[in-house]
Amino acid sequence: MLSLSKKTKGYFVDLNDQAALMACTSSAMAPLVIEEIKEVPITDEATLERAVKEFGGKKTGGGFLYASCGIYPPKRVIRRVTLDTKRTKEPGYFAEVCTQQLRVEADKFTLSVLHSHDGKDYEVGKVTTQKEVVFAGAQNEELLTAQERLLALGLFPNRLELGTLAMLGGLVDYHAVTQLKAPTLVLEMEAESTQSFIVGAEGLDLSRSIPQGLDAMVPVVQKELNLKDEESAKKLFFSNTFDFTNMGGLLVRKMLKELQALIGFYEVQTGQSIGQVLCTQLPPKLAWLGQTVAKELGVVPFKPDFPAWLGSHEITFANPADSANCDARWLGLFGLMVYYDAVVPTKK
Repeated sequence: MLSLSKKTKGYFVDLNDQAALMACTSSAMAPLVIEEIKEVPITDEATLERAVKEFGGKKTGGGFLYASCGIYPPKRVIRRVTLDTKRTKEPGYFAEVCTQQLRVEADKFTLSVLHSHDGKDYEVGKVTTQKEVVFAGAQNEELLTAQERLLALGLFPNRLELGTLAMLGGLVDYHAVTQLKAPTLVLEMEAESTQSFIVGAEGLDLSRSIPQGLDAMVPVVQKELNLKDEESAKKLFFSNTFDFTNMGGLLVRKMLKELQALIGFYEVQTGQSIGQVLCTQLPPKLAWLGQTVAKELGVVPFKPDFPAWLGSHEITFANPADSANCDARWLGLFGLMVYYDAVVPTKK
């Protein structure tokens, strides 16, 4: 990792499947001021490469823009696991957990084991009563592909993180700083599946993969609108030319059954009720989906107060309008800026 001075300008990039969210800051580490933010829809790599160079002010002279980057490898793993503390010293125990619970081959993945309540590294082999941990990582090949893509775009990652992990860490800290009491249900809706998480001030409480994603909604669109094929339905669904709000309940029906079972299990185990829903990775054209899921579950969409949260870490906006224009999708990008050991108490 490069050693950056606090006086060095900071660049942060959250690169997901839908858009590149970028920020330029007054320094690489807090205290800092967010001087500029930009969202670039991913239409093609050439357009994105030009946007990166323009955002960097062409100061690199055809070279790289050094940035802290959040990425989303397709086979990324972020899973809360309950360890058998009697077996943690066994040489093959963690590989067994990867195979049997995570369903991944440990030698093909780069994985970290973290404490679920604070995200700090779990020391393998150390005697501890801590059972709840989070396995986080990605497939080696996909990490290499992601790094090559960043370089091709003109970005040199001085820090590379899983965007999902930066977002979850930010949300845990947000709960603690703002004293948000009710846990938040987080949904990363992708084409074939949805990754679900329940987060509170005490950390990541639950994680589960749901087999329904955005693609599962396309046949419902086709049927309800009497379209001739799924391809036509898919184009209409992902466009911004039709209002699907009234059809929303039907589109998320299968997913809701899974979510209701998940929430029911959580509430029985903890006695806590979900208070809000945060849907990430959705393009702006499908923002209504998050509102639909929240409505069907009887809760509200998560609406962050970024100035209050970031201010506790001595991070401010040069332009207050920027904070007002940032919706919950920006949580992962801002999560890259925060060092959680340096919380400044909020004055009452």
